[in-house]
Amino acid sequence: MKAEEIGKANNTTNVNERWSAAISNLTETTANLESLQKLLLKKAVFVDGDTFARASLASDQARTIKVLEQRVETLERELDAAITAAAHARSEKRQAEAAQRAAELRAQEITRELENTTKVFELHTEELRAKQEEINKRDKDIKLLEAIIQTLGGTSSRSASG
Repeated sequence: MKAEEIGKANNTTNVNERWSAAISNLTETTANLESLQKLLLKKAVFVDGDTFARASLASDQARTIKVLEQRVETLERELDAAITAAAHARSEKRQAEAAQRAAELRAQEITRELENTTKVFELHTEELRAKQEEINKRDKDIKLLEAIIQTLGGTSSRSASG
């Protein structure tokens, strides 16, 4: 039984401590509210409707100005980003144009090489034709000489037999 009595005593003590703390908090809150009320009565400014309307308008305008300033800052950041992107695009364009010029120069160089090769080929072809004509002429000369030799040889053999 003693254990139960000690448990009840502890519970009662805990409950009493909680109530004491709650009452203390309420007392403190009451004091704070009274202090706040006195402060508001001393510092409060009572104005007529027209003054209040102007003050509200000024407050709304101040909020609008703040929102617009934030929008301007956002737009400035976007503009800076667009300017940076445009500069990057111009740089890429210049690089592409330089690469295109280099490719065009290379194409011109290759075209010149092809033209030179074609000229050399044409010259070699002319040389080959000339040599072929010379070979054909010599071939004809050889055949003519062979015919003459055969004719002379045939005549010599006839005169020797006759």
